[in-house]
Amino acid sequence: MASNPPKACCTTGVLHTGTPTGKTIKYGAYSGYLAVAPPTQAHQDVALMMMPDIMGIYENSQLLADAFALRGYTCLVVDVFNGDALKLNTIMSGFDVVGWINEGRDNRGPHTTQEVDPIVKAAIQYLKQELGFKKLGAVGYCFGAKYVVRHFQSGINVGFIAHPSWVDEKELAGVTGPLSIAAALNDDVFPPEKRHKSEEILLDAGSPFQINLFSGSDVGHGFAIRGHLTPETRFAYDQAFNQAVDWFDKFLK
Repeated sequence: MASNPPKACCTTGVLHTGTPTGKTIKYGAYSGYLAVAPPTQAHQDVALMMMPDIMGIYENSQLLADAFALRGYTCLVVDVFNGDALKLNTIMSGFDVVGWINEGRDNRGPHTTQEVDPIVKAAIQYLKQELGFKKLGAVGYCFGAKYVVRHFQSGINVGFIAHPSWVDEKELAGVTGPLSIAAALNDDVFPPEKRHKSEEILLDAGSPFQINLFSGSDVGHGFAIRGHLTPETRFAYDQAFNQAVDWFDKFLK
């Protein structure tokens, strides 16, 4: 693996404050959250899709989508769990995250590639065929990073991922476009040896890539979407967001 499987740390964090301004939409059998770029700021013919962390569509992912829209990128948050995402901080430390993904619970799930891939492909089709966008960037946090990497083959042109989990080495080797990664020095899911292996794989793959590493005792797994916004983590959170925007400005517009 290029990053470790999700752990209990993937279910914890801070709920960020703000009022989402996008809207819930339906595309085929699935739903999503769509933040539309203001007409005077919108970049023509390009859009973003976000594959969120294990909490799916919630305030934190919605607010990030709104922020991308204000920078000119209409952004669709994909409901990769089809209505069965976990709630932030409601899972005990002993919760088997991998078991939930592989087997589901309470007659819901599972959430393996077999279930998630069709949702992502339907979102790509919706953005390109129904909304008419010609090029797509993709943003992935934690669990969602895997599906950015996997779906360059399905129509994603440029990617940004933060603190990825469960990315397979073969998936990463198959990336066919520019990929930017925001990583935390203090991260058991994407530790140094996995980060260094990812560098080797991306060098061999040949597409442009970037890995930015953020240090700090408060900056750990999940910092770019659900981190405690102390001054240290707030800086890393903001810089990771700007990293994504700058990457899309360079390679997607």
